[in-house]
Amino acid sequence: MSVKTILWPTDLSRYSRESIDEVVSLSTLYGAKVVVLYSTIDLCSYFPAYGNYPDQDRLNDFRDWEVEKARKALNKLCEEELRSCPLIEIRLTLGDPVTNIIKHVEKENADLIVISSHGLGREKKNSAPDVIGSVADQVIKQSPVSVHVIKNT
Repeated sequence: MSVKTILWPTDLSRYSRESIDEVVSLSTLYGAKVVVLYSTIDLCSYFPAYGNYPDQDRLNDFRDWEVEKARKALNKLCEEELRSCPLIEIRLTLGDPVTNIIKHVEKENADLIVISSHGLGREKKNSAPDVIGSVADQVIKQSPVSVHVIKNT
């Protein structure tokens, strides 16, 4: 198997970070570029269901704040934890994580996805470790390329 580009989706949770060592190992082994993908929720898509909209400027400010906070966290993570990877690129997207992951496989010409079995959902809900998270489950089912799943402890 030839791996030139690894797509690593992260929600910056502690569970997602458990896959960093494997991302670095695979990237080093194959000399592969790592595309770090973070998806932020599009809050505007939720409000039509409730029949009213909060102030659009406030939503935009909140989204911009979250994106900037994520950008800083991702830059720090790449500098500190992924620095031995041959090449790293960061992508910030808006919308559903599964949809964005699948889109970026083609967009980045990824050969492999490395994903944690759990992420922020488990952190918030404290779900059972023996059940795979919803994002990882859907990525496995929809991905056109191999998915390397890191089992969280």
